[in-house]
Amino acid sequence: MTFEEFVSSRLGNLVRYATVVTWDPHLAEDITQNVLVRAQARWARISRMDAPELYLKRMVVNEFLSWRRRRSAQSIPVTAETLDGFLPAAPDRNAEHDDRDAMLRLIAALPPRQRAVIALRFYEDLGVEQIAEMLGCRAVTVRTHLMRALANLQSALPPALVSTGEQS
Repeated sequence: MTFEEFVSSRLGNLVRYATVVTWDPHLAEDITQNVLVRAQARWARISRMDAPELYLKRMVVNEFLSWRRRRSAQSIPVTAETLDGFLPAAPDRNAEHDDRDAMLRLIAALPPRQRAVIALRFYEDLGVEQIAEMLGCRAVTVRTHLMRALANLQSALPPALVSTGEQS
């Protein structure tokens, strides 16, 4: 498969994936563009891999995590205005959509590594070992980020929505 064929068939998936990881659709597009520019130069090697799309997804995560360290990138605090256009500002008519909207906003407020772990675990359905490999860290680090992210989310939720796992 040529680079052009790959991009034409998988670009939408890569941008959606980057949006889930970054929680910023504009940053997701920038990161995806940077990753594809770098990947094009190495496409001969990347295309011979068993899973070139997985490799590009790892590049997206690494690019996102290093993006904030660059001088040209500015950290933008997550507010309702920042999310305008990405998440609806007005609540949906259905209560289940309200809960989903609230959860997305809570996830968007997590630190970048915790957001990445949440995205990889629950959006990509990857295991802890796979996430560790993708992030270039140990499994215990992934479990720590996951535990902290879930604890942050649980503490921010109203008690009625928190499932304690206890049987009545």
